[in-house]
Amino acid sequence: MEKIPQTSVVVPEGMEVATFGSGCFWCIEAIYQDIEGVSEVKSGYSGGHIDKPSYRQVTSGTTGHAEVIQFTFDPKVISFEELLEIFWSTHDPTTLNRQGADVGPQYRSAVFYHNQDQKDKAEFFKKKLNESGAFSKPIVTEITAFSNFYVAEDYHQNYYKDNGAQPYCQLVIKPKVDKFKKVFAEKLKTE
Repeated sequence: MEKIPQTSVVVPEGMEVATFGSGCFWCIEAIYQDIEGVSEVKSGYSGGHIDKPSYRQVTSGTTGHAEVIQFTFDPKVISFEELLEIFWSTHDPTTLNRQGADVGPQYRSAVFYHNQDQKDKAEFFKKKLNESGAFSKPIVTEITAFSNFYVAEDYHQNYYKDNGAQPYCQLVIKPKVDKFKKVFAEKLKTE
């Protein structure tokens, strides 16, 4: 049995932490901020070999880091399985190191698990999706132990909420958020 690193994130009692990568962190952040039971959503970098990387370093594709979000969630309100369902439904997990026009290892599909339970659930869910033929190609999502997380620069936080009128937000993020809200309406935070 492999040793799973302990997360350095301070997690309030009764809450859990998760770290997901599925392309541009602006897109995934915009989705997870709207999920009931999810809080403290931060865009950042995970899985690489450079300490405290900058956005410029990560976008070079040479740091080993992926653009990710890290968030806390209340498992009494939303389960890790439900969060995984949203994760796999809101990006293409069959494209290696790519989401749409965003290309490079920093845009890879990844679940950085924080404990054995998250690892087991992510591997089980990935296997079931592959066996079911839910996608026309095999899922290439990396499922690996969490080892580090560096919060991205301030201007990346709450990007869609603060910059929704920008062309990238309108053309790329808004359609994903709209689809998410339609499919997972019962999981949305109430105003």
